[in-house]
Amino acid sequence: MTTSPTVSDDRESLSRRLLGQETLLVLALSLGASGVSAIISFIGSLTAKKSLSAQTATLVGSMAPGRPWLDLAWQVFDIATALVPVALVAHLLLREGTSLRVIGFDLTQRWRDLGRGALVAAVIGGSGLGLYLAARAAGFNLTVVPTTLPDVWWRVPILVLSAAQNAVVEEVIVLGYLLRRLEGLGWSWPGAVAASSLLRGSYHLYQGVGGFFGNLVMGLIFCWLYRRWRRAAPLAVAHGLIDTVAFVGYALLAGHVSWLPT
Repeated sequence: MTTSPTVSDDRESLSRRLLGQETLLVLALSLGASGVSAIISFIGSLTAKKSLSAQTATLVGSMAPGRPWLDLAWQVFDIATALVPVALVAHLLLREGTSLRVIGFDLTQRWRDLGRGALVAAVIGGSGLGLYLAARAAGFNLTVVPTTLPDVWWRVPILVLSAAQNAVVEEVIVLGYLLRRLEGLGWSWPGAVAASSLLRGSYHLYQGVGGFFGNLVMGLIFCWLYRRWRRAAPLAVAHGLIDTVAFVGYALLAGHVSWLPT
């Protein structure tokens, strides 16, 4: 004799389905869409007449060349709108009865987070640069141009803000939020880590194979550290420092050192 599902079973099934839909919508509005865009861009690069290393991928470019004040307005607008999905995640967590604190994105351990983040950035940043140079030399990567912003007074502040925006969006959504949601959906930890890391690699594929695998490995390391610390904040600090050094360092060194591709 079989028994019919209980009301609680139906509610649990509905809750899991809604949770899955919520997760897909958040990703579709943010890094999931970026992943699809990067894949299309990479296919375009592969099918182009030039080799990958002869093509460029610009990370922070001018949006109004020759019009610095309009360019500044667009840069600020772009950074602000990119953070909207993070605000959405914060809102969804509040409706759940918690907050970003549940993923360790807060200021309760600011000095420890800063120290841990700086250490992680020092280790990953150097090895990441080496991997990029090797991948480009092997012809597997595009030439990454961190910035083409004009040499105006707001260039460095915008580059720092862009680095911070990248760090917050990625570590809140693809690390803290996604891992929490996949856990709630019953995913195993290895499966959730694989999904998070593959997503991180996918939206860097526009840079080439090196960008994909470098960020895939970074994702695996960040997931491991997140599980140990249960905090996204130090990893956002690390990410922000890595991007800041890349953006500002390129702006200051491009054309002045021989080892930096331009």
